Amino acid sequence: MDQVILVTGASAGIGRACADRMHHQGWKVVGASRRGTSSGGWDPMVMDVDTDTSVRSGFETLLAQHGRLDAVVACAGWGLAGAVEQTPIADARDQLETNFWGAVRVVQEALPVMRRQRSGRIVLISSIGGIIGIPFQAFYSASKFAMEGYAESLAYEVEPFNIQVTLVEPGNVRTDFTSSRRDVKAPDGDDPYAAAVARAVAKMARDEAHGITPDEAAATVQRALEARHPRRRVSVGKPGERVGIISKRLMPYRLFEVAAKGSLGV
Repeated sequence: MDQVILVTGASAGIGRACADRMHHQGWKVVGASRRGTSSGGWDPMVMDVDTDTSVRSGFETLLAQHGRLDAVVACAGWGLAGAVEQTPIADARDQLETNFWGAVRVVQEALPVMRRQRSGRIVLISSIGGIIGIPFQAFYSASKFAMEGYAESLAYEVEPFNIQVTLVEPGNVRTDFTSSRRDVKAPDGDDPYAAAVARAVAKMARDEAHGITPDEAAATVQRALEARHPRRRVSVGKPGERVGIISKRLMPYRLFEVAAKGSLGV
């Protein structure tokens, strides 16, 4: 029997790379996105992870067609750039609505199915920005920090049902995430943050342009899905990015911040 996997955010970036890769590995892939498009071979589904009804409807369709669900890869997400002080609360909520609550909605619909099967794999796409805060993308980082704690807690709860949870933490990846990043509207007149925002966001865009390919991130997801004993957390990216995770854990924090500033564009 084909293993059935649901990939959210499958219309672009890491999500599309995961859907493509797992399809080529022989999985029955359902790729969900707002647009409901497919890059070939796997089944597209229209699903807006920001709404309960859309996620619930998507799961009803998936189960009616396939009768089971072996894995979920939650990739849906986007970025918001701007100073914390100037970010409207509505924009901050929208950021977490997709990046965090969207994953939560999908997982909550998947768990009853996996629990009845007494098996399942859940892979949540976090970020190195969920370990190290990114200046002027604070609410993106907040959404990924939240995902880190959520997944760790979830893993304890579902382990008795043979459901495995893995966080994949990419660094910079060459996708259209960069071009689709939303900018906070700066206030009229003198803006005390303007120069710093421009410098930090430009640095991030350059780093993303030279990041790993989406398929390299998808290969890490594949290993997590196919491992007999998957790791709770696995990072993927260039060595200089990944070393920051270890440095933050081992270095005195003031020293870490001094060392990290240049790489963060501040």
